[in-house]
Amino acid sequence: MDFKSSTVYQIYPKSFCDSNGDGIGDIRGMIGKLDYMKSLGVDYIWSTPFFASPLNDNGYDVEDYRSIHPLFGTMEDVEELIQKAEERGMGLMLDMVFNHTSTQHEWFQKALAGDKKYMDYYIFKDGEPGTPPTNWQSKFGGSAWEYVPKLNKWYLHLFDVTQADLNWNNPDVREELKNVIRFWKEKGVKGFRFDVVNLISKPDVFEDDDEGDGRRFYSDGPYVHEFLKELTADTDIGDMIMVGEMSSTSLEHCIRYSDPREKELTMCFNFHHLKVDYPDGNKWALARPDYRRLKELFELWQTKTAQQGGWNAVFWCNHDQPRIVSRLGDEKAYWKESAKMLATCIYLLRGTPYIYQGEELGMPNPGYRSIEEYRDVESVNYYHILLQEGKTQEEALRILGQRSRDNGRSPMQWHGGEYAGFSTSQPWIGIPEHYQYINVQEEEKDADSVLHYYRRLVALRKQYPVIQDGTIAFLYQEQETVFAYQREWEGQKLLVLNNLSDREVVLQEAVSCGGYECLLSNYGQDGARSRLETLRAYESIVWLKED
Repeated sequence: MDFKSSTVYQIYPKSFCDSNGDGIGDIRGMIGKLDYMKSLGVDYIWSTPFFASPLNDNGYDVEDYRSIHPLFGTMEDVEELIQKAEERGMGLMLDMVFNHTSTQHEWFQKALAGDKKYMDYYIFKDGEPGTPPTNWQSKFGGSAWEYVPKLNKWYLHLFDVTQADLNWNNPDVREELKNVIRFWKEKGVKGFRFDVVNLISKPDVFEDDDEGDGRRFYSDGPYVHEFLKELTADTDIGDMIMVGEMSSTSLEHCIRYSDPREKELTMCFNFHHLKVDYPDGNKWALARPDYRRLKELFELWQTKTAQQGGWNAVFWCNHDQPRIVSRLGDEKAYWKESAKMLATCIYLLRGTPYIYQGEELGMPNPGYRSIEEYRDVESVNYYHILLQEGKTQEEALRILGQRSRDNGRSPMQWHGGEYAGFSTSQPWIGIPEHYQYINVQEEEKDADSVLHYYRRLVALRKQYPVIQDGTIAFLYQEQETVFAYQREWEGQKLLVLNNLSDREVVLQEAVSCGGYECLLSNYGQDGARSRLETLRAYESIVWLKED
């Protein structure tokens, strides 16, 4: 499959569909919904980890890369999922967490027992209790180092204390991870998503960071490109779809990672555009989105990657992000219009689009009201950090309500009946109240639904080469809430206009649409005006002209 014309659907198994009534989504639940995914027109299904794990970080703390957690099913279930997806023309992508393992992994347990070979699989440093090797901070709060008294050493964990960072400088570690790729490739997996892969190369010398939390020393580290080239070449996966999740990365590195001449990755996830509502870069504070900055970032990344040979993964949502309709749209008066508009903004850009489960329904944030409703380790940690900083419980909960990763992890809403059709028993995390009208069953019946709009967007990508291969030029840069661009390719011109605000916008320069066909409008046929002077609240319109 050509990744340029493809669309990827992301599943968070724990929250997708529960087949056995234990309140937790599973692999057989995924199998049961393959026809639904096929109806969306997607080409790949990316599943977050379902491997053996203590689940301290919902599966991103892997205990065994070749075993399936019993909560999710069996290896036979995965093999059936791969086979039945392929029968429907879809490939399975697996999430590989290669920066770290669970501290319950056999390798780390042997390291704790003092086995020199396996101690070198991780990053241990000598030191005294109370004096970490550096002042680096964990992504989840607190020190990035944990002391092991019986070894008189500290180990590095950039994430949770139960997620120990691997030592990629050790060739034995790299070979172990290559064997994991070979194992799953043999099973028929068609692609991989590599978790925080730009953090795998640590510096030769560890030192304090007097400017930040340490990330400038290990993000896009000294040997990361060398390691990725080796992984790709030695496992012969260069023709598969491979996306790297990039933490605090740079445009230049992402272009290099995804440049086909480099033979590293197919594309990259970057998160710069999802920080435009972070005041001074602080995730755990609230601010109005900076729409000018959002537009500048899209223009910069789209233009530079096109010029220099890279490729983007384009997305709004995933299992680590709040729901975009709550973040940049309107949950109330313009819920449907803003959900469609936000999809239009990015699914016609240059890149491979990713749909996160429920995004195609316009699912908003769940609106949890107490800390007891949250399950995410990062969110619970930061709730207490916010209280320590002097925030009231109400203020801390308001911040979590907009920032928590659990906003994207509430159960998929299949119908308006008991437990939203996700399970026959109480789910592991609460179901939002809006499930009664925002669900697959209701939206299937509504020809004007967000779901049907997403299907049309996915179909357009396959129908028109201009979306896959066209150049891109951005328009109306000076108008803060107008996000517009034009794509061109071999006689096809695609014009995309979006209003990011809840107010009508008067265009500084009217658009004459003579000779253009209106392909799509989130206001229905009302969008097919021959001359465009204004955009209504959250309006999006797509026109095509063919010479």
